[in-house]
Amino acid sequence: MKKILIVMLVLSGWLFAYEMNYDKNTTGLVRHMQVYKDPKWVAKIDLSSGEEIFFVSPKSMFEFYFQPGKWPEFNIKSEDDFKNIYVTDFATTKPVKAKGAFFVYGSSVTSPAGDDLVPFDSYRAAEEFSKRNNGKRIFGFREVSKGLINWLNDSL
Repeated sequence: MKKILIVMLVLSGWLFAYEMNYDKNTTGLVRHMQVYKDPKWVAKIDLSSGEEIFFVSPKSMFEFYFQPGKWPEFNIKSEDDFKNIYVTDFATTKPVKAKGAFFVYGSSVTSPAGDDLVPFDSYRAAEEFSKRNNGKRIFGFREVSKGLINWLNDSL
């Protein structure tokens, strides 16, 4: 019975696991940097149209998410145009759904995009990281605002 349970857990991990497939030519949309150079920061949005958009960091992903009209070539009309949004868990380097992730603000750790939000799959991991790296606050996806992203970009 134990063996069956273990096999089921392993198979479910494979079925529900997600990988971000990019190569050395994949460039982040907002900052035009190659994403492979710092894989622990990569974020991605899958559009309903089938297009995949990569970003060098969560902050860059949120910049697009809050103002998709700056990139009219993607023809974003509503929230329904975003099929999936992923960030890389900073502790495990595994892709996780951004809407269920926790983001540490104000830490001493910076991304290729500068001051950023450090993503984690669990609140506990975010809390531990925050304590070790002088984090100021932990946000859920819906708590992140355009104003916070502007603040991180020094563009208030």
